[in-house]
Amino acid sequence: MNWLLVIAGAVVGAPLRYLTDRAVQSRHDTAFPWGTFLVNVSGCTLLGFLSGATTAGAISSHLVLLLGTGLCGAFTTYSTFSYETLRLAESGARLQAAVNAVGIVAAGLGAAFTGAAVAQALWQ
Repeated sequence: MNWLLVIAGAVVGAPLRYLTDRAVQSRHDTAFPWGTFLVNVSGCTLLGFLSGATTAGAISSHLVLLLGTGLCGAFTTYSTFSYETLRLAESGARLQAAVNAVGIVAAGLGAAFTGAAVAQALWQ
């Protein structure tokens, strides 16, 4: 039955990623993949929050499967991030590729730590 929770979360997460990416990308004129950047950092924030809430015993493992594994798993995208970084580098935008690679990892880590800290502060 756990796999149904993962699938249910993914059914929402994948289209949400696509729609968020398209909405963000349509609002600017640069080649930088801001849509992917936003979905990955916001997904890291949610996953960090869920991790902190789990550690505090505030949410069930079923909710983690639904929102963490399913929704965040389909919402965030390492493959698209890698592809877009490679595409930037191949097109000659090497600085943007480097900023994307370093920035998304640093921002994602910071977002995950922040989400976990917020959850732990809420449930301590």
